[in-house]
Order: sequence, then structure tokens, then C-alpha cells
Amino acid sequence: MMTVSKIRDKLKVNSGKFSNDSVAMNHIFLYGPPGAGKSSTGRILALNLKVEFVDLDAEIENFTGSTIPQIMEEWGENGFRDIETTVLKRNVKGRTKIIALGGGALLRAQNRSIAESKGAVVFLEADLQILIDRLISAPAIRPLLAGTLEEQLFLLLDRRRQHYASFGLRVTSSGKTPSETAAEIQLALGRFHVQGMGKGYDVLFQPGGFEDLVELLRESGLGPPVAIACDENVAPIYGDRLLTVLRRAGYGYNRPHMVTIPAGEEHKTIESVMKFWRRFLLAGLDRKSTVLALGGGVIGDLAGFAASTFMRGIPWINIPTTLLAMVDSSLGGKTGFDLPEGKNLVGAFHPPRLIIANPYLLTTLPDTELRSGLAEAVKHGVIADPALFALCGQGYSAVKANISEIVRRGMAVKIRVIESDPYEQGLRASLNLGHTLGHALESVSNF
Repeated sequence: MMTVSKIRDKLKVNSGKFSNDSVAMNHIFLYGPPGAGKSSTGRILALNLKVEFVDLDAEIENFTGSTIPQIMEEWGENGFRDIETTVLKRNVKGRTKIIALGGGALLRAQNRSIAESKGAVVFLEADLQILIDRLISAPAIRPLLAGTLEEQLFLLLDRRRQHYASFGLRVTSSGKTPSETAAEIQLALGRFHVQGMGKGYDVLFQPGGFEDLVELLRESGLGPPVAIACDENVAPIYGDRLLTVLRRAGYGYNRPHMVTIPAGEEHKTIESVMKFWRRFLLAGLDRKSTVLALGGGVIGDLAGFAASTFMRGIPWINIPTTLLAMVDSSLGGKTGFDLPEGKNLVGAFHPPRLIIANPYLLTTLPDTELRSGLAEAVKHGVIADPALFALCGQGYSAVKANISEIVRRGMAVKIRVIESDPYEQGLRASLNLGHTLGHALESVSNF
């Protein structure tokens, strides 16, 4: 057990002011009462997302060399919270983590500010009897629940009722396994890691501007120089903005470059791919460079294929700008172009390193394009998500009001299918439904 004086010395060393100048990471903090399943769920969530898991109470014990009951006895609750703050500050540095917090960790305003500025706080809740049953099945010394467990837990929840109610993002763990709870958290946040094809890749539902993209590039180890690939419709709306953000951030020794092609399926050709290759060369791209595909399915397919073949394959990021691309074409790693004889006859499996689905980009999408993507979302609902199907059935106004949930649910369905069959050898064909016949009809009708 570490002495009080040594703990004080460590606290002084680590008590520097929390700086918002550090790299902004999107950690996921799991919070809630004792027995809510924060640690068991957090471990599975970290495994699903291929990130580090941190149990803050365990980190506090490692930091002090003492158990939580020993710290509480020696320091009292206020002293324990001081140590908790120090350990929390240490753990929000670095790459993305899943951090399971103690049941009172965010009572202190400073801790809450740290957590909310560094990621998403997910509140796990469960029925009182379930909390009691779980705590009984995992006996431990809990200083704040000393005495009759049922009575002390009820009193603790009553004291913290207003505090716990203040968290908006809530997931219930009642009647669910930790795996089911973790899946629901992923759906609520729109955070996925697609496995089954190479090293796998992250899929992020990321509302907001382009400012976080630079940090995501750095965290993913994707280096400059970079090239933005987009069409002539998207370039003036979003391409110029993205270019400006990258330039202001000083991302790379060579300034970012934008390559545009005319919009439309008729330009999904080898000629467009060749234009990308040549402009990549002019921009100074090499094997460590990154292509940013900013657009719908056509741009994703073309830029992804160009990246798969340029210098025998370079990394790329897909930033879909249509609903259809967000819930379907951006996911799965398929890239390619059309021939006069038919669609997608030449291509390759070359998954992006990262997919960023930003619902803000849908605000400028024409209604015809939004409805086109909605048809794909309905299909996903039919295949594997009755709640998504029901939401789509509420009418167009409801769809537009709940577009973020539709995107997250649509992505989740496709990800489950492609992970089961990444190279389209069986189950994944269910996603095609009318595609095969549809492409044939387009071909014979010159559509």
C-alpha cells in the first residue's frame, strides 16, 4: 500500500491544469450506478471497436497501490475524488479508449467537463432489482454501500437521482447480455469497426464540420500528402471547405490537392480513373499518401479503385455525401468502374481505412437523391431491422426528422451482413435484392 505522503507527491506532480490544447479524442465513457454493467459491457465494446479498455477504479488502484476501500478509509470520499480526477486526466490522453467510470465519478463538475469535452458519455441504467442481483452475484467491499445492500443502494440512487437524470444519452442494460448492451451503444453512437477483410476499418457517424478530420487522420496514422476526389457538384459545396480546413491545419509538407470529375453514373469510367491517377502523380502522392473520397457512390467506387491500383495500393478515406452511400455503397470495400457492356464489371476489394458519415452533408441533398437512399434504408429494414422499417414507414417528414437514426441503423445492418460474408460468397448477396435485375433493365433500356 502506498503511503499517504507518496500519494500526495504523485497528486502534486499530476495536478497541472487540464489543457484543452491536447489532441481531441473521441473516447467513450460508460457511466451509471453500481451494477449497471459498465466494466463487463466496456470490455466487449472495446473488443468490438478494437480500442483499449480502461476501468478507472482499477487504474486508481494501480496509481495508488491501494484498494478503493483503503483509499476511502484513509482519505475519505473527497480525497478519493481528488485522486480520481488525476487518474482521469491521465487516461484521456492518447488514442481512443473505452473508459468505465465509477458510479460517482462525474459528480465532480471538473470530471464531467473533462469527460464531455473528450468524448461521449453513455449512461447505463438498469432496474433496481437487477442492480441488486448483479451486486450480490459479484461480492466486493463497496464503502458507499456498507450495511444492508438493498437499503444502501436505494438511498444512494435517491441521493444521485437528479445527477443521474441529467445525462441524455442513455442505454438500459436490463434483460440484456453485455454483448447486446455493447451493440446498442454502438448503434446509439454510430461507432463500428468492420472486420473480415484485411485489418478491418472504422466507421464513424460524425456530425459537425470537417475540423475533426485532421485529428482523425493523424490518429489513424494516415499521412500526407493528401488528394480530395469529388465531382463537380460536391466540389463547390464541400470540397473547397475541406481543402481549406486541411490547408489551415498545415496537414503535410505538400499542400492538399483536389481532383474533380463531372457528376453522374455516365462518368464512372476508366477515363475518370485515369484522370485520378494522373492528378495523384501531379499532386506528389506516394505509397504513404491518402486519398479522401468526398461524394456519393460513384466517387467512392472510382476513388477507391484508383487508390487500390495507384502505386499498387494506397490508403483512402470515404466521406459519403448521400444517404445511399452512407447506408450502402461506402460500406464493404467494393470499388470499380463501369464498362459499356455493364455496370461494375471491373473492380477490386479495397476497403477504406476509415468511413466518416456526417449527417450534415445530407442537408444539401436534393429530395430525389434522399428518397433514392431511403429505398436502400427500407431494404435494410426488411432484411434485419424491424425498427428501421417501422421508422421509414412513418412518412417522409418523420424520415427527415430522424435521418441520423436512419443512417446509424442502416449502417449497422449492412455491417452485420458484410462481416458475415465480406467477399460476397453467400449471405451478402441478400443485400442485392433487385440490383441484378435492375442493372440488366438499365442496360437494355439505355437508362
